[in-house]
Amino acid sequence: MTMTNRRPNAVRSRVALGRLGRRLGGVGLSAAWLAGVGTAGAMVSMRTAYPRAPHAAPAQGWPPPRPVPEGRLAVAVVLGASGSVITDALGPYEVFARSPRFFPYTVSASRPTAMLSGGLAVVPDYSLEDVDAGVAPEPDVVVVPAVAAPNGSKEAPLREWLSRWSDRGAQALGVCNGGRLLAATGLLDGRRATAHWSAIKGLERRRPQVEWLRGQRYVQDGTLTTTAGVTSGVFGALRLVEQLAGAGEAQRVGQELAYPGWSLHGPTEIPAQRWTPRDLALLLAVGFPWLRPTVGVGLVEGVGELEVAAPFEVYASSFAARTIPIATEATVTTRHGLRLVATPANTGALRVDRLVVPGVGRIEEVDSRLLGWAADRGLDIEFPNGGQAAGQFSYDAMLADLASHSDQTTARVTAKSIEYPTEQLELAGAGWPWRPTALLAVTATAAIGVGLVPAVATRRRRR
Repeated sequence: MTMTNRRPNAVRSRVALGRLGRRLGGVGLSAAWLAGVGTAGAMVSMRTAYPRAPHAAPAQGWPPPRPVPEGRLAVAVVLGASGSVITDALGPYEVFARSPRFFPYTVSASRPTAMLSGGLAVVPDYSLEDVDAGVAPEPDVVVVPAVAAPNGSKEAPLREWLSRWSDRGAQALGVCNGGRLLAATGLLDGRRATAHWSAIKGLERRRPQVEWLRGQRYVQDGTLTTTAGVTSGVFGALRLVEQLAGAGEAQRVGQELAYPGWSLHGPTEIPAQRWTPRDLALLLAVGFPWLRPTVGVGLVEGVGELEVAAPFEVYASSFAARTIPIATEATVTTRHGLRLVATPANTGALRVDRLVVPGVGRIEEVDSRLLGWAADRGLDIEFPNGGQAAGQFSYDAMLADLASHSDQTTARVTAKSIEYPTEQLELAGAGWPWRPTALLAVTATAAIGVGLVPAVATRRRRR
């Protein structure tokens, strides 16, 4: 081949490589754009799931904790400094509070308030130091919910506290990924345990000293009980009620709660969940949270703990809406003495798209000031529990509410996420979450445009 022939071949090769480079660069820019938007969306979703806990006391001060009755078994429900999953904490709290044999109280290193998922804050009854100093009752049972950062420095005091009280003989109930927090203390080493289905594979890799079990509502090993996802904490708590207060007491409390499928001596096996294509609905909601509605959750005095937890849990777990607690005063006390922090209804800048009031079924049960606030903003007060049948668990109503205002797929994926049965659910609504899907389509179109930038710039330089 002559020199003249080699030069055109070399030129053509350089041109081809340049085109390939521009195409690869365009693909890289498109992928980076999509990844960046999705990452930003996920950060927004996580930040709204656990907003900063309020610290300023209301004008009338924080309400005092309940007096401590004598002769009851003490149950310390710990709340993490990094944020705790709301149903993990409030579910067992109500189970134990419904029995006169127990006295549940909240304890946290986070003072004066501790944040729960969905944006609801609690005023803990005691600090970790209070319990150590004997100011609070010595716990017979410690409930450990999932926390946002189980291995982080914020939870180091709680991990040490859990180890101390386990050494002193307190029983521990790790709910959902509360098992991650217990594993981080080393208390589960050499034992059998479970956790949320999505976390077990990672836990097997990071904590091989523990025998992790799938497909179990709860697992007991000595004084340690761990449960599967979120609502499984109700099962674990009822099991401890049975062991510590008798089968009759567990039967009574369990029947009052009416969790679907629970029975005193029923099986502990549940489906061993895995990721499926339908779970893409959850990833879309996490990655594309923009334009989602804001749901105000109206809190009334004396509301049940699980009734409160249901709307925050369902919407926080689905990422289909942002939730804000609203009440006539800055604090609300639940049926069994839990002290909640709310946004007062007279806050002028507060904007919500819907207002739901859990735990009541009639407008006469709502404070007139909250009614007036809603009327001024043109909001209809919705009572999700008002339409539920007698003896129905409150999460049925909230999942139906999610399906009707978002879509059925999101409702079923959310039920799977909180390990809640769906056979009894009657859901009506759209079939797929179109809001985040449309946002994905817009983002993908923009990504294609960004990917074409190198080729367009090259053409302009040639001109």
